[in-house]
Amino acid sequence: DLESQIIHLAKLAKSAGLDGVVASPKEIKLIRSELGNDFVILTPGVRTEKLANDDQKRIMTPSHAFLDGADYIVIGRPIYQSPDPADTFENILQQIKSNIK
Repeated sequence: DLESQIIHLAKLAKSAGLDGVVASPKEIKLIRSELGNDFVILTPGVRTEKLANDDQKRIMTPSHAFLDGADYIVIGRPIYQSPDPADTFENILQQIKSNIK
């Protein structure tokens, strides 16, 4: 099944000496519970909202990704396709700060 494959691959990465993995936001909790806090999780597919014609299916908000245990998040198109990328970034940062204490 999908969960056992995710854990198998994450453990394989760790045993090969990698510091962490890139994983969908939906797998953060699973990987964190199996590999602990010293294993880095970078997660793409982070969105503040569902975008029209978005090809990302396994998405999560920035705050939820951090609360679930992500170390780093990737927010691409929601920022660089915004009319004002700097303002969008600041709004996302404020959302994260207000939701994570």
